[in-house]
Amino acid sequence: MLTLSSPPPKIAGALPGLWFLIPGSPASSSSSSRHGICVGSSFRSSRWRCPCGILKWRERARAEAVVRGIKEGRGWRSVGRRALVASDKGAEEEVDSRPFLRARTGEELLSHIRREVENGRLCSDVANGLEELYYNYQNAVLQGGHPNAKEIILSNMAVAFERILFDIEDPFTFSPYHKAIREPFDYYMFGQNYIRPLIDFRKSYVGNISLFCEIEEKLRQGHNVVLMSNHQSEADPAVFALSLERTNPRIAETIVFVAGDRVVSDPLCKPFSMGRNLICVYSKKHMDDVPELTEMKRRANTRSLKDMALLLRGGSQIIWIAPSGGRDRPDPVTGEWSPQGQAPFDSSSVDNMRRLVEHSGVPGHIYPLALLCYEVMPPPPQVEKQIGERRTISFHGVGMSVAPEMNYKDVTSHCENLEEAKEVFSQALYNSVTEQYNVLKSAIYGCRGLEASTSVVSLSQPWQ
Repeated sequence: MLTLSSPPPKIAGALPGLWFLIPGSPASSSSSSRHGICVGSSFRSSRWRCPCGILKWRERARAEAVVRGIKEGRGWRSVGRRALVASDKGAEEEVDSRPFLRARTGEELLSHIRREVENGRLCSDVANGLEELYYNYQNAVLQGGHPNAKEIILSNMAVAFERILFDIEDPFTFSPYHKAIREPFDYYMFGQNYIRPLIDFRKSYVGNISLFCEIEEKLRQGHNVVLMSNHQSEADPAVFALSLERTNPRIAETIVFVAGDRVVSDPLCKPFSMGRNLICVYSKKHMDDVPELTEMKRRANTRSLKDMALLLRGGSQIIWIAPSGGRDRPDPVTGEWSPQGQAPFDSSSVDNMRRLVEHSGVPGHIYPLALLCYEVMPPPPQVEKQIGERRTISFHGVGMSVAPEMNYKDVTSHCENLEEAKEVFSQALYNSVTEQYNVLKSAIYGCRGLEASTSVVSLSQPWQ
């Protein structure tokens, strides 16, 4: 969750002295880069750069490919693109020094990882994490029974390993406002294709799909939209986009996720995060993990708030935020995963986001959104301080639902003071999310399917 412990700088059109609380991601007009500098970037890079003395052999390979192409009469831009996206263009021969994309079996792929360790290019702990990720992903995809499962596993894991290793060698630095990288390598489609075989679409549902069309129309009119949502797993952005890629591709590709620093610093997470539009923040839950870095994190979050305000002033923005401050966790007694009781919304987070939208000078709308997808990539049962959690993966049905817009004045008209209004509005959003969540749970875990629809949530499968 983003927390600003000192008032952010004054911005024309933004709320002065706003104290902001958001779970989970920075916002600036500057683009992210591998060599750019942002607040806190030096700490993250030094902490997560593999200390083995990595060789930049992939960089040399790409440079050599470009030189060869120019000598053959091809332009540098097209050659550079082919050198980077050889994996998804089927042109592996363009870069001779990338063994992952030439692997023909899973064991051969893993042998390349072990060789990286032997050659001092990769740390053993990261290598162990990659090997565990491979087997977990393999088991999950095989559960789906796809006739080409083995090819899908090899292809997706080869590209994942290549992207992860490339970033470890040359760490990418996220700007406060990060725009999804679509070229020369399309990180967005990489994430979509990686998560797609983990979803059982036969047992997946979307609630109130017509409201997403309403949202899209508001965006066309230049309005801003904020989705107040629960947060289930690292796969949330992909689940959201895959649920809408056929009916509302504009929303799927342009939505901005408020994301915590962990998903932009964990080596196994970063390539997937690079394919999403993000406002990057330091989570409130981890603000004081390293006391000497607390003030730096607050300054970074202040910058993120300023950039978010500028983003909203431009209009036509759709932003996803989880006011609970983190992912849903299982009930310690029942073991059941749910936002109800375990991840209540922070009323200050909700209220400050609302005020930020209202003071943007652009019409804004707030909708409650529910996600049910923890089985695909469940988080650890408890919040962990250390970055680098184990990845458990499975094949399962997922659900997403949105409810009608909630108007602050209508919901709080009976309140006697601002503090009461803040709590009432936050609770109303939270109650809607849990109600929608329970409908999705009935459809997926109660095996009721479309019959689980209610007067509030109309379920469908828009990909059918």
